[in-house]
This record gives sequence, structure tokens and C-alpha cells, in this order.
Amino acid sequence: MQDFFHSELYNWVVLPLLIALARIVDVTVGTIRVIMVSRGYKNIAPILGFGEVIIWLLAIGQIMQQLDNVMSYIGYGAGFAAGNYIGIHLVEKMSLGTVVIRLIPRIDTTRLIAALREAGYGVTTVNAEGRDGPVQIIFSIVKKKNLEGALGIINEHNPNAFYTIEEVQRVNEGYFKQQEKKHGFFGGIFATAHLRK
Repeated sequence: MQDFFHSELYNWVVLPLLIALARIVDVTVGTIRVIMVSRGYKNIAPILGFGEVIIWLLAIGQIMQQLDNVMSYIGYGAGFAAGNYIGIHLVEKMSLGTVVIRLIPRIDTTRLIAALREAGYGVTTVNAEGRDGPVQIIFSIVKKKNLEGALGIINEHNPNAFYTIEEVQRVNEGYFKQQEKKHGFFGGIFATAHLRK
């Protein structure tokens, strides 16, 4: 076994792959940590940061022992690039945070507003003036995990409506679609929303 750790196979193939894997994990965790901090999940960030830096130290320690091994550098760089991609992809799947939908419908909004409220979404309307005359702007602050449901209602009752979706840093009070209580951290992040009976 000792011979394996000094073999060409280990030095030029296995070790660079392990370094790449470590970098993928630590950069993925780092990307998730930064985005969680920006969305208000500040209590989780120190735990993620601790794991991130420990993994990074392990990876950089191996490189320092193999300064003449160019494959270690390639593994390090490839792991960093892949970690960024995977981290961003995971965060997109995690449905973290809150967004505001700003909607300017093209047709009458009565049924749309009623459908959104019936489904449990908070809706605020404002009368405004558009290029072609009076319009009604609809605002709804929505948990990101409920966004697809809200957009489905909008597209059903007001197809081709103009809308924008923006991240919300912080929300105080407000009316939100009620959730069934989920157990565990990841259950809450990846959960599908349901109306509370």
C-alpha cells in the first residue's frame, strides 16, 4: 500500500483527482455560503465556512507537497471551475429567499387577482398610466419555493402579461402563502409548498 502512494499512478492521476474533488466540494460550499448570507441565512454561514476552509487546507496542503506536479495545479483549477458551476446550480434548485413579482397585465385583472388570492398569495394593486392608457400594476411578495405556482396562475389567467421578478433582501411582516411545516434543514429548502388546511 505504501508503494501505491509513491507510484506514478497516484502522483499523476489519483492525487490530482482528489485535489479536484476537494476543490469542487469547498468551492461549492463557499458559493452556497455567500448566497445564503446575501439572502439572510446568516446562522448557517459559519458552519459552512468552517467546512469550506478545512477542505481547502487539505487541498492546498497536498499541492504544497507536490510543487513539481503540474497535474495537481490542473486538478486544483478544474475543481475550482467545476465547484463554481455546481454551487450556483445547487442554489438555483434550493428555492431560497423571497422575490417580488411586479406584473403589468395586458387584459382585465379581476380573475387573475381573485385566483392569486384564492391560492393564498398576497396581492397589492396600483393604478398607473402606460403608453396606451391606464393600466393596473400588481405586486406580490412570494417565497421563492412558491414562485412557479404563482407564475402558473399568472400565465393561465393573463397570458403574455409583462412581469419582472426581483430578489428581496429583507421582508418585514406581510402576507404569504402558508406552508406545511417541514422537518430538517434540507426539507425546508427543497420543500414544495402547500396551503395549510
